[in-house]
Amino acid sequence: MPLNTRLPGRIAGVAVAMLALLCGAGVASAAAAKATAIKVTALGHATFLVESAGGTRIMIDPWLRQNPATPAELKDPTRYHLNAVLVTHSHFDHAADAVELAKSADAPLISAFEWVSAQALPDKLKLGGNVGGKFRIGDVTIHLVPAMHSSEPSGRALGFVLSFADGRSLYHTGDTWIFGDMALIEEIYHPAIILLGVGGGPYGEDPTTARLAIEKYFKPDVIVPMHYGTFPALAQQAEVEAAFGKDKRVVYMKAGDINEF
Repeated sequence: MPLNTRLPGRIAGVAVAMLALLCGAGVASAAAAKATAIKVTALGHATFLVESAGGTRIMIDPWLRQNPATPAELKDPTRYHLNAVLVTHSHFDHAADAVELAKSADAPLISAFEWVSAQALPDKLKLGGNVGGKFRIGDVTIHLVPAMHSSEPSGRALGFVLSFADGRSLYHTGDTWIFGDMALIEEIYHPAIILLGVGGGPYGEDPTTARLAIEKYFKPDVIVPMHYGTFPALAQQAEVEAAFGKDKRVVYMKAGDINEF
């Protein structure tokens, strides 16, 4: 058979093969995207469960049993199978259930060294640190960063940056006011997801100041406002929405919501 009569069939075969490869690549890309998703569950106030693509489960600022925002079915600290418990500071609305969670899950408690050292836990579950320190838990690296707040009776307030295998990171601000070293948190860690304290009142940065912190220091893909609406003294939903306007990066999560980013 002359070559020119065979060529269209060969071209068609190549085209089909290329299409199959492209479709396969698309499926693979979608699977990879799903595989590297960071799952975030809001549990009310400043309490979040974060799960990495590798299945590492970390709870930050656990206040469950007495948290008015936490659904009844999510209040029991013993229901969670965790790899670590993180506490930004010792105030009850961030730490009330931390020790029980660490014990029930046999998971290390990570916070300021002095505060962790004082807790009634086996030594193997005490991972105390300070600003600039880091811990590796499963496929997640946990970095301790500053926060402008108090913590009694010992230790200091922290924020946490969680770095994941896909190169992204998540920043939980803890309770804080805006501060200049946020620029260094952005420069060093480039957080893609920020769980951002916005409650204001007597306790920390209000929604307008929190918005300024984002505009001045950060370039995240996702902003999740937190620590508002739980008490009358804190900013309410309408105030937060007014401050952030139509910013498409903002994701409002009520207690019980689960998102993959």
